[in-house]
Amino acid sequence: MQKKLNKIAKDTNLFLKRFIKRQKKSELIIPMKYGLFSGGKKIRSKILIDIGLIFKINYKSLIILGAAVECIHAYSLIHDDLPCMDNDSIRRGKPSTHIKFGESTAVLAGNSLLTMAFEILSHKDLNLSEKIKLNLINKISESSGHQGIAGGQYLDLSFEHKKVSKKRIIEMEIKKTGKLFSFCCVAPLIIKRKSKQEIKLFEDIGADVGLLFQVADDLIDNKGSLIVAGKKTGKDKIKGKATLISLLGHKNTVKYAKGLIFKINNKLKNYGSRSKNLSETLNYILNRKK
Repeated sequence: MQKKLNKIAKDTNLFLKRFIKRQKKSELIIPMKYGLFSGGKKIRSKILIDIGLIFKINYKSLIILGAAVECIHAYSLIHDDLPCMDNDSIRRGKPSTHIKFGESTAVLAGNSLLTMAFEILSHKDLNLSEKIKLNLINKISESSGHQGIAGGQYLDLSFEHKKVSKKRIIEMEIKKTGKLFSFCCVAPLIIKRKSKQEIKLFEDIGADVGLLFQVADDLIDNKGSLIVAGKKTGKDKIKGKATLISLLGHKNTVKYAKGLIFKINNKLKNYGSRSKNLSETLNYILNRKK
């Protein structure tokens, strides 16, 4: 698994470095690159490639799609770490972007990475029809704004120190994390012009994968260490975050996560051995330490 992740990370970063190099220079490039190339496992890109293999999508196209996803993800992390949001000073074992460059620069670098994702998806490097590109841009926009990452972050902040129902916590975590995973899961089907019914199935799978990832992240925060995780742990409890752990406890949350894996694999059974890579990635997500 680690070898596969390393290859995807290497290929994605190579594309992004070349893409940025071809652009006109600006003062924001350095903080953008700092937030974008700060490590990261590229699990979203791995999920995208796992689904892409099921539908026999060209690997180069999947790497380009993954590059756009990583820009969105990096933007969200830069903004999440800001003092007005989660106020985290460490990200992936080094100072957060706003600590390194200042708050205003971090906001602008994050904004620039968000818009660069749309540049990547509309670029001639992605050898797809204009209609498919438009559908992909529409879907990733939906995943990033008030119906996705931004809306989920709003709920996350507004739920602090409040008693929140399981249904609302799940809604928040699907928006905050699941929507971008949903894009990763449906992008190959959009390219292949699959039916609305099949796209909906993979949208739901993506929401469950994102929920699994967020639950695993919360478990790491609950029991992990800063050295291993590369970020401060135990902060959810201090900030009174509404998580499934705060509601169900650690042990029952692990059970819930295992139930999610079973549910996803059940939805994939019609795809047979073609979904084997995805199943392996799901187990990796739950068992990771950072």
